[in-house]
Amino acid sequence: MQVSGGDLQRLRHLNSLSSIRALREAHHPLTLTELAAATGLSRGSVIDLVADLHERGWIAEVDPVPGGMGRPAKRYRFRADAGYALGIDIGVHKILAVVTDLAGRTLASGRAALNRHITRSERLDAVSRAVDAALVAGGLTAQDLWGASIGSIGVVNREGQVTRVEELPDWAGVDLVGHLGRRLPCPIIIENDSKLAALAEQRLGVAAGVSDVVYLHAGRRPGAAIIINGRLHHGFSGATGEVGLMAITGWRTMAGHLENCPVAAGAAPDEAAGIVFRAARNGDPEALAAVDRYAHYLALGTAAMVLTLDPEVVVLGGGFSRSADVLLPALLRALEPHCVRVPEVRPSTLGEECVALGAACLALEYVDERFFSPEGSISDPAAPQSLI
Repeated sequence: MQVSGGDLQRLRHLNSLSSIRALREAHHPLTLTELAAATGLSRGSVIDLVADLHERGWIAEVDPVPGGMGRPAKRYRFRADAGYALGIDIGVHKILAVVTDLAGRTLASGRAALNRHITRSERLDAVSRAVDAALVAGGLTAQDLWGASIGSIGVVNREGQVTRVEELPDWAGVDLVGHLGRRLPCPIIIENDSKLAALAEQRLGVAAGVSDVVYLHAGRRPGAAIIINGRLHHGFSGATGEVGLMAITGWRTMAGHLENCPVAAGAAPDEAAGIVFRAARNGDPEALAAVDRYAHYLALGTAAMVLTLDPEVVVLGGGFSRSADVLLPALLRALEPHCVRVPEVRPSTLGEECVALGAACLALEYVDERFFSPEGSISDPAAPQSLI
């Protein structure tokens, strides 16, 4: 049988991927012998591949282990610092940007506080400031980024367009790719913020490894997202999880049950919920009743998703999840009459970085598919943009 040059190149490409994956997934540097065993390749093939990957900058040789008899074996590790991913959270009151390496470790972040009444242009300028701050803090430039993802408030369609934002009237139709594309040479992905929070929880948080998840963003601006078989579910147009748009769920107005509670009289809307949760924690009857009313409406939209998906876990995220000790029991009681099986509900532990971390996870998924899959390419990590 004659083997073409293209077949040989394809085989070498797959063998290189196998070696990189083995080094990425290993918990410690590997010797040539260990790498050969992990990939099923001959030692001679591994020697050639390691030399090539080392020259390209994908792997690095590690200092030998001190001690022992004879000449120590060379050991190699995947270079997680060969490239970087950027995750951005665009909210009503803040912009948060995080930079991670290829292993998903957060290296630096940048933040900009916002007034919700600023213009679209001012909000975009704040995005740029947060990105610049994150890059400076990490000692990086835009050229070091291999992928970026942005989590935006509002409904985001499958084409990455923000189509509807009730909280910010001038934000719908914003050209985020165009704005950041002038600064960043890497691919940019736009996604809804609740979906990215769900992804972060399923990759890094309380739902790590769970295949079917419903994520709730419990706060003044509620939202939801769904993960099926370990992947974000978008639906035909990208509008999954937008159950709060149905008036019958009461999601648009349910925060008012906390803000109008007598124990929070005179407090600013952003502070009222915290005051009510603290009072409920101390047994105040009016506060407990307000929490129950909020949980009642939160449960209506949640039950619709639970009955449709039958998830293993529901994650309670958003700002109100900080008071999960008060809110979660009320939510479970409110879910009981509506669900065939009430799933386990776990409060988020990722805090306010959840969306930005999820954005970085999505950017890394792109990097994996583009550079570390059989359909992708292996090239010089100093210039990944040339492959796109």
